[in-house]
Amino acid sequence: MEKYLAEFVGTAILLLLGNGACANLTLAKSKAKGGGWIVVATAWGLAVAVAVYCVGRISGAHINPAVTVSLAMIGSFPWSEVPGYILAQLAGALTGAFLAWAAFLAHWKETDDPEGKLGIFCTIPAIPKYPANLLTEIIGTALLLFGILAIGDNAQSLNSVGDLDLSVVFSGGIQPLIVGFLVWVIGLSLGGPTGYAINPARDLGPRLAHALLPIPGKGSSQWHYAWVPIVGPLVGGALGAALYTLLAF
Repeated sequence: MEKYLAEFVGTAILLLLGNGACANLTLAKSKAKGGGWIVVATAWGLAVAVAVYCVGRISGAHINPAVTVSLAMIGSFPWSEVPGYILAQLAGALTGAFLAWAAFLAHWKETDDPEGKLGIFCTIPAIPKYPANLLTEIIGTALLLFGILAIGDNAQSLNSVGDLDLSVVFSGGIQPLIVGFLVWVIGLSLGGPTGYAINPARDLGPRLAHALLPIPGKGSSQWHYAWVPIVGPLVGGALGAALYTLLAF
């Protein structure tokens, strides 16, 4: 139960800081309005690092169903714990999005931008083309998992990638910061086409929050797109983990 609570807390921290950054840059009368993409990507990268430092020693700080499923696939995480981790991550993402909404409570009615309000919570493609959007998410998440495994492997000098224990890797040192850098550079380099979910919980939990919360003039939650940032990261994560295992560096 402690591991599931850690995943809940870690994912809530991730979404509070990540959605908070998007709100900061989007909502009218915010002092940070118009900060730009580099601020968004930096905030998400740092949010991952902070979340991992907070809960990594307890649960490994997956904070991402794509990470959980991919690690189980290569044998470094038990399948029996996958459902609990994913449920905790989704609940944490929903909670973090709610807290970000509450932090900017006075600003929602001052902003007349329905799509911008949605973009604070979840991803919206720059060019809505499902095959291309899906491919972007697959590539980004494959790189994420490949990088996480490489960071873990270098930290533990593994005989087999299946021996990886993220709770050891992410218990201290600079490894969580390096993972944050990895998310940061993925956003800077590959994030423009889709807003780079690379995490099903990061998109689905806040999209649900957007649908449920009383946000003035919020518009559609665009559920027709919601499958892309779920399927893309799950497929991409599995491919990235499989590729790292195959190369056996």
